[in-house]
Amino acid sequence: MTFHDQVITMIPKLRVQALALTRNRAAAEDLVQDAICNALAAQHSFIPGTNFSAWIHRILRNRFISDLRKRRDTTDIEDVPASTFASSATHEDTLALKDLALALTHLPTDQREALVMVVIHGMSYEDLAEATHCAVGTAKSRVFRARRQLEAWMSGDLPANDKLRLKVQALRERLKNTTYPHDMENLF
Repeated sequence: MTFHDQVITMIPKLRVQALALTRNRAAAEDLVQDAICNALAAQHSFIPGTNFSAWIHRILRNRFISDLRKRRDTTDIEDVPASTFASSATHEDTLALKDLALALTHLPTDQREALVMVVIHGMSYEDLAEATHCAVGTAKSRVFRARRQLEAWMSGDLPANDKLRLKVQALRERLKNTTYPHDMENLF
């Protein structure tokens, strides 16, 4: 049986598969036609003696998936409103950010400056070292120490008499005792 004969005998089965995928008779006929065109164009890649049915059904399925991808709605990222990507912060997130801002103010100036330049501004350690007139190892050390100190403060791994911890605990206690949402703005 020739390649073309095998294609012709598979058409009814391809129609059934295409109809199952598309659930639309006209779309199924178009899919079968496109799949047969692809198969004819790729007939040199078929190895005689292998499963022709599986080969051509795979072509049909791949064509269906490709068509679905082409029909997907796309838009330019600048045309999408920012509110689509943003979500409002939960109350806990707001508290965590306020805790972080307070903790940042308690870092030594050189550590805070190094951390902000590397983490927020995306500066490399080499650029940081050049900007602060120090060795690269010193710049890395400052960022490391700042991160480690912030992590300790934010996770609560501090002595019980730590001033920052006491201040944060007092703020949280005041917040717990507040019943009106407008009073929360006055806390910070």
